[in-house]
Amino acid sequence: MKDLPAFTVLGVRVHAVQIPDVIAQMERWIAERSFGHVVVAANAHVVMEAYQNPRVRAAVNGADLVMPDGMPLVWLGRRRGFPLKERAYGPGVMAAFLRLSAGKGYRHFFYGSTPETLEALTRRIRDLYGEVEVAGTYSPPFRPLTPEEDEGVVRKLNGAKPDVLWVGLGCPKQELWMDEHRHRLRIPVLLGVGAAFDFLAGVKPQAPDWMGRHGLEWLFRLLSEPRRLWRRYLIQGAGFVYNVLGEELGLKKFD
Repeated sequence: MKDLPAFTVLGVRVHAVQIPDVIAQMERWIAERSFGHVVVAANAHVVMEAYQNPRVRAAVNGADLVMPDGMPLVWLGRRRGFPLKERAYGPGVMAAFLRLSAGKGYRHFFYGSTPETLEALTRRIRDLYGEVEVAGTYSPPFRPLTPEEDEGVVRKLNGAKPDVLWVGLGCPKQELWMDEHRHRLRIPVLLGVGAAFDFLAGVKPQAPDWMGRHGLEWLFRLLSEPRRLWRRYLIQGAGFVYNVLGEELGLKKFD
């Protein structure tokens, strides 16, 4: 978005926005009935995936809105002069938007995760937020889709006519998927939310708010899933700190 303030971290553009700003922009796109707007929830993991892979970087920088999902990006935004009070956390954005949807009739589609999680997610949404319109769900197989299958998915998504497509494939798969499909989907907003489906469905534990506010969600998740996440948080996390320090000290420059 050219009209939104932004800063750059390791070559990744991040908009200096908060959750109310994200929701207001989503509502504008829905009201305009303009299609294919991509929102990326950026944290240290997303930034490092983009730093290491030009294709991911192009997908992230090509998004319409890149929100500071992680506290390290909030801290860096503050250092660049932006008055960010808190992170625009993907699961928080999803919860807030679902909360207002019952009264406005917005339609939602959930793409990703497993059939069991999607079923639990749908029940949980109705328990928490009332008559939210779930236009559909789809759990893709754990393999690349054939061209025919992919075309069928596009038809299914367009036929459901959602206002928001929530994509829970994990980074960088969800960022690449949204970038590849945005121009084929007649859906106003595509938003990648990572593990938000699992959190809201109750399949995985979510870090306490105080840990998220103090930049410690990574520690909670590492302790919850050490075998799956140790490389992301210990090796890739160290790489993020190293490169950001180099950038902040003027020792490294990133396009």
